Amino acid sequence: MSSKDQEFAVDSDGLHRAVELMSRDFSRAKRLDLPTELPLCGMGSTAALNALAPSILGGAARLGEATSFAHMDPPTPWVTWAMTLWNASLNQNLLHPATSPVARQMEERVVAWLAPFFGMNGGHMTPGSTVANLTALWAARECAGVTEVVASAGAHLSIAKAAHLLGLKYLSLPIDANGSMDAARLPTDLRKSALVLTAGATSTGAIDPLDLAGRAAWTHVDAAWAGPLRMSKYAHLLAGIESANSVAVSAHKWLFQPKESALVLFKDTEKAHAAVSFGGAYLATPNVGVLGSHGAAATALLATLLAWGREGVAQRIEHCMDLAHRLGDFVAADERLELYAEPQTGIVVWHPKDENLFDHALRKLPAGSTSTTSLAGVKWYRNVAANPSADIDLLIATIRGVLP
Repeated sequence: MSSKDQEFAVDSDGLHRAVELMSRDFSRAKRLDLPTELPLCGMGSTAALNALAPSILGGAARLGEATSFAHMDPPTPWVTWAMTLWNASLNQNLLHPATSPVARQMEERVVAWLAPFFGMNGGHMTPGSTVANLTALWAARECAGVTEVVASAGAHLSIAKAAHLLGLKYLSLPIDANGSMDAARLPTDLRKSALVLTAGATSTGAIDPLDLAGRAAWTHVDAAWAGPLRMSKYAHLLAGIESANSVAVSAHKWLFQPKESALVLFKDTEKAHAAVSFGGAYLATPNVGVLGSHGAAATALLATLLAWGREGVAQRIEHCMDLAHRLGDFVAADERLELYAEPQTGIVVWHPKDENLFDHALRKLPAGSTSTTSLAGVKWYRNVAANPSADIDLLIATIRGVLP
């Protein structure tokens, strides 16, 4: 009778060691020197933890630090770390009910909780909004017979990518001074078009005119960034989204989830899912969407929503919006600086009026505080309010200090 391989059993000492290493400061650790070829003999799991901790824990970007204010990638709550650990230990596969009996129910419940905020009646989870957008436009092609995708120049690159993969023509419309779709340039005949409206453009945070939803054969709203505002006091900023046929939301942005976690939601889920489903001899139920085998991302999201409730989610998003407004107000009031546009969804785009100071000032700003973007050939700084723990006073003080 063979004994159980203990590498697949719970090792309390090893797991406690992993948590203990998470609390250490490895910021000054040297880069890990890995062998160039796969070792013949392993060092053991605990030794591997000890060897990798300085590099993984010390070399990663610290998204929850006071200076982190540059990207759409947030820190994650500790309850999601626990859920991720449980997920890895169980390795559920949502392709088949037999390999994910509880995880599938959790995804269904999370979707049922969130879809009504957008006027949708269901959907499913995806690894990110790139797949969510592809899935939505796939459904548009099958359900509405679209042959063309129409989006603004501020749309995420995944929209053009999806059109290419689906064999659809792609029309990019100009944006206005705020970074939103110029509605005046919209074609009059959209009977064969999927109109993609962006709610929270990647560079600027701009929202396209959502009152355009319903004008085309299919309207999809890419709300990857700004979608969770619907759960907050800023819900009115996305008024009109409920008239869309589909919506994409990235949970690993303003719902503070670990990657990879997003949702594609539909107005008529039964019809959309039927259009993007395939069966197989080995499947008990049809496979819905782009993915085959995929994991239980919904467990971490469900745990967060249970832990925080709607009020807890809204509180953190609203705090992030307040941080962005404070930075935007500072920039607008400083005669040395230029604000691209009034921040709409927690993204502040600005630069020194003296373009010769751009690179010098950027080097002086705190690491992780500021990214850059280019709009109409002009370079801008970009700050993104994804981190509720950001110290906006520190960033403002630094900006004051680096500019003459």
